[in-house]
Amino acid sequence: MQYNEVMVRYGELSTKGKNKKKFINKLIQNVKFALYDFEQLEVTGDRDRMHLKLNGADSAIVLERLESIFGIQNFSPVMRLERDIEKMKKITVEMVQELYTEGKSFKITARRSDHEFSLDTDQINHLLGSEVLKNIEDIKVKMKNPDINIRVEIRNEGIFLSSETILGAGGLPVGSSGKGILMLSGGIDSPVAGYLTMKRGVEIEAVHFHSPPYTSTRSLQKAKDLTSKMAAFVGNIVFIEVPFTEIQEEIKKCVPEGYSMTVTRRMMLRITEKIREKQNGLAIINGESLGQVASQTLHSMIAINDVTVTPIIRPVVSMDKNEIIDLAQKIETFELSIQPFEDCCTIFAPTTPKTRPDLEKSRRYEARLNIEELIQHTMDNLVYSEIKVGDTLENQQTDKYSSLL
Repeated sequence: MQYNEVMVRYGELSTKGKNKKKFINKLIQNVKFALYDFEQLEVTGDRDRMHLKLNGADSAIVLERLESIFGIQNFSPVMRLERDIEKMKKITVEMVQELYTEGKSFKITARRSDHEFSLDTDQINHLLGSEVLKNIEDIKVKMKNPDINIRVEIRNEGIFLSSETILGAGGLPVGSSGKGILMLSGGIDSPVAGYLTMKRGVEIEAVHFHSPPYTSTRSLQKAKDLTSKMAAFVGNIVFIEVPFTEIQEEIKKCVPEGYSMTVTRRMMLRITEKIREKQNGLAIINGESLGQVASQTLHSMIAINDVTVTPIIRPVVSMDKNEIIDLAQKIETFELSIQPFEDCCTIFAPTTPKTRPDLEKSRRYEARLNIEELIQHTMDNLVYSEIKVGDTLENQQTDKYSSLL
């Protein structure tokens, strides 16, 4: 059947009281971003539902993209009709006929928010059920767990018929809880951290440190591809490339090997903090999992966090690796993350990093660097890209020095 609309039902937004309109408007914006390449779509929202008029758009792609958008409880492809009882009967029978095979059962589930409609819910159920039984031979009615459930909603703006309810991503609309800066490596953990943060309504911008010629263009592209996967949950994400070669070379020359990772992470966090200020972010997000590597022990976190007072969100901090991998597979970042293109942390990793670095020593070794000059030179050479869902290398937009994104 050629459906003409998609009806979206909200999840957690129903609890937002007076702020509900703000959350709904943000969700509408995110849906439009995710479906940016369907210019014919019309998206409208009210307190209870969002409606997407397809106007000939490919419903399969629209439905697939809606599954990833946070703030949606579930949605259905629907036939929207004028308030015409005969038309309602005809379309109901056609829907069931399309889905029916021998031995299947059905049920009509009617809801009526428009109480001025001439029939109540029991009358609608009886009328449409009788029409199906009259037109489809041997079909059976089943009230619990039917094979086919035709949902009928009678609303002021029309009659809505659907036969399928698709589970949404839940959570809150991305952007409704402010903005954070994600420290995105090429590994498994940080994309999962970005996903979990977006699920709670935080808009993310992705910061990726790379060190050419030690890291390859394939490594940088992998990080952009991971960002494109995350963009499926919001529509687009700002990707910020941070040239890090000069700083890593200075650290290698000036800092004892055991403390090089600690100082490297401190410098990364300093730069991320500068970017957060520039981009008006409220928090920094990373993929640290407690005890997983040397820089992710509590002692290391204390030594590294010393350079900022900004809240650092660690969504995967208490998860073990298998749990993180399961989520990475769910959001389709795992296969990208395990591609053998090393990032700058791997390339310059010391053979014997300190797992319990001393804070005062970390400060003293870092002071050997010309910190302000190195950071300013790096900030002057940031590269910004806007990466959309489904982006490929060819159509990613890049803008050096841009502060407009």
